[in-house]
Amino acid sequence: MSAADGLATDPSGVKRCHWCGTDPLYVDYHDREWGRPVHDNDRLFEKICLEGFQSGLAWITVLRKRDNFRAAFRGFGIEAVAAMGDRDITRLLGDAGIIRHRGKIEATINNARCAAGMLEAGTDLAGHIWSFAPRTEFGREGTEWPVTTSPSAVALSKDLKKRGWGFVGPTTIYSFMQSMGLVNDHHTGCHVMVECETGRKKMLSRAG
Repeated sequence: MSAADGLATDPSGVKRCHWCGTDPLYVDYHDREWGRPVHDNDRLFEKICLEGFQSGLAWITVLRKRDNFRAAFRGFGIEAVAAMGDRDITRLLGDAGIIRHRGKIEATINNARCAAGMLEAGTDLAGHIWSFAPRTEFGREGTEWPVTTSPSAVALSKDLKKRGWGFVGPTTIYSFMQSMGLVNDHHTGCHVMVECETGRKKMLSRAG
């Protein structure tokens, strides 16, 4: 198969989604993370924030800086980021290891405070996010390809915006849903597609 089928075959015969190319970091991300269900508040928060930083850029750019982002944003612990203030913003704007975009930095801190507020009010962030996961096969809600958004992504985007979150547009949220396993957009024939779908269905069963 070729990239025209959405797949690429590596020298050992393993078939995977062609978008990750041959960069070892990207291949590892595809195989071990992308599309695998996540139900951890801090990890989900981190990914929403990093997807926001990706806006207008390629994901590999953010992925290469992810360790720097984690160091800069205190491991993306919701409470830790929510406590950050003006001095931290100044520090982050001077940190060459991350994407120095004031709006995105401020949105990350703001979003942490929004997430903390949800938790304090008794709304589990992971449970709330997974309540928007489509119950359709593979979580897909249309037949077009490639997909950049969906009704569920639009709904979650609107919900988060109403709660005060920033940089959470429908396209950003759909990318987030793909990566965190709420939607399984691995191509048919990809070596991790079935495993990711099995995990997604188990998570949906757990979510009720």
